[in-house]
Amino acid sequence: MKLNKNSVNNNKRTIAIVCGGDSSEHDVSLRSAQGLYSFFDKDRYNVYVVDVKGTDWHVNLADGSIAVIDKNDFSFMENGKMRLFDYAYITIHGTPGENGIMPGYFDLINMPYSTSSVLVEAMTFNKYVLNNYLRGFGVNVAPSILLRRGEEETLDEQRVMDEIGMPCFVKPSADGSSFGVSKVKNIDQLAPALRLAFMESDEVMIESFMEGTEISIGVYKTREKSVVLPATEVVTSNEFFDYDAKYNGQVQEITPARLSDDVARKVADETSRIYDLLHANGILRIDYIIGKDENGGDKIMMLEVNTTPGMTATSFIPQQVRAAGLDIKDVLTDIVENQF
Repeated sequence: MKLNKNSVNNNKRTIAIVCGGDSSEHDVSLRSAQGLYSFFDKDRYNVYVVDVKGTDWHVNLADGSIAVIDKNDFSFMENGKMRLFDYAYITIHGTPGENGIMPGYFDLINMPYSTSSVLVEAMTFNKYVLNNYLRGFGVNVAPSILLRRGEEETLDEQRVMDEIGMPCFVKPSADGSSFGVSKVKNIDQLAPALRLAFMESDEVMIESFMEGTEISIGVYKTREKSVVLPATEVVTSNEFFDYDAKYNGQVQEITPARLSDDVARKVADETSRIYDLLHANGILRIDYIIGKDENGGDKIMMLEVNTTPGMTATSFIPQQVRAAGLDIKDVLTDIVENQF
């Protein structure tokens, strides 16, 4: 007999908050899952946290026990009954959630999920590929050089000086939370920065330094609405917005950002345009540097697109939702129900 998916509790949809993953961001993901669990409307949804690490996929049950996920249909057993999910909210930062692998699995079992498609996730996870895609549509991005593992031995340092300049950033092409990122101020610092970045990824970017004000802005769209949230300005005394600044409080976050009305409107328009260019789904967070062009005018330069932004109570997106006068519970409901 086939189990009715909604048999857990009346006609509530059953939501899996899928977290964990196999990257350095595993613990960050668990914190996002805790935030999301607190945000979801429990009167409307049955909500479970699913921890994914390697081949160990399990549900954390309310009594403190765990239940193994059956990967054939993403089901689990609770109190002797099979439970099936209606929807997956993916909050894995890094692999396999943010790079398209997890969305591909959910496509195979025909389960709706919160992020963009496999193609979009894979592309946005690779910063070099994303930058070159968006550059073709006129989005301002920093010049960069891509290195694959082993190529660092033959890197022409003069090419770096000519094409990228100093200071510059060395970063994994595919990773987040600023793991493996270094600000390089002179050519002698390049080799150790490359070694650090290659600890996180097989592909590394050397990217020009963009001077200006760093901001981060959230956006989501449904069939009925398009919502660009107020931007957050990032002010840190660190060399850049690194892991300690992001997660250990070494930063001042100002929401809404101190932007002129004209710049705020242009950033919002560019954010909406990038969302559409990507055919994105769910909540995105896009980071920018607001600098100056050669004539002294404001220049909006995109840093990166995050398709699974942090969702702790103090993360940018919940901050921006509050600043917009919205309720994060309603925002999540909009995103889930847009898939049905």
